[in-house]
Amino acid sequence: MRKLLIFLTRYSIVGLFLLLEIVSFALFVGNERYPKSVFFSSGNAVISGLYSISSHVTDFFKLRSNNQELCEENARLKNRITLLENRLALEQAGLADTTRFVNPEKETTFVSARIIHNTTNRMRNYITLNRGASDGIRPDMGVVGPQGVVGIVRSTSERFSTVISLLNPIMQVNCKIKRNNYNGLLRWNGKDYRYAQLTDIPRHVSLYIGDTIVTSGLTTTFPEGIPVGVIENFMLNEGDAFYSIQVKLATDFRSISNVNIINYKNRDEQRMLENLNESDETR
Repeated sequence: MRKLLIFLTRYSIVGLFLLLEIVSFALFVGNERYPKSVFFSSGNAVISGLYSISSHVTDFFKLRSNNQELCEENARLKNRITLLENRLALEQAGLADTTRFVNPEKETTFVSARIIHNTTNRMRNYITLNRGASDGIRPDMGVVGPQGVVGIVRSTSERFSTVISLLNPIMQVNCKIKRNNYNGLLRWNGKDYRYAQLTDIPRHVSLYIGDTIVTSGLTTTFPEGIPVGVIENFMLNEGDAFYSIQVKLATDFRSISNVNIINYKNRDEQRMLENLNESDETR
């Protein structure tokens, strides 16, 4: 209490000065029409600015939930499109059995997921997702983002899964040049997270800077036509049978936050048949 009295005594003159200034300003504004209009106009502008800032702050904290909702809605739309395309194909073929797929290799569904851990600066990079076995996620499922291929599911727990990122040399993606359908293997060399290398494209193929690279559909992991990237540059040394091609990846791995996991329903059946053929050849 004593300290408070000392403080008030010490700064009483300053306090009285500020009080008189406030009273004078209030009388001036209240009795003069022009200052009053200017004051309230300025006040409205300040309040509007504060409301705008508050709205932007609120929207910023809602971004994560909004992105998750958009990702889930995107997965639902993809699933719906797949079903509608199949129904249209059935009608064009004159078939009434809506439980079957005209093209079994296209019988896929998508599960939305959020990235909760991601590395891009290591030699072998992995991603962790907030979906697991309880959501129907299994190893070897393909993972795609809004721009294109992201990786392949490596392992799962009940509620989480780890993904081998495309930025990992142990992962190879069977791709093709969209313009001419020539197939090759895409692999990251461990250097720049923005680029990967496409191999096995023979020297007689005509290439152009900007050619689009997409998945070939020759594996059970990714369906055909998912974007992978574009050709940034290529080189062909004398005597080489294949091009050295640098591909700028479609996915920005340092900004991606939401993905879709691809569930190819006929994967086990197709792989079982292919493994049976391979075992027959080794006998």
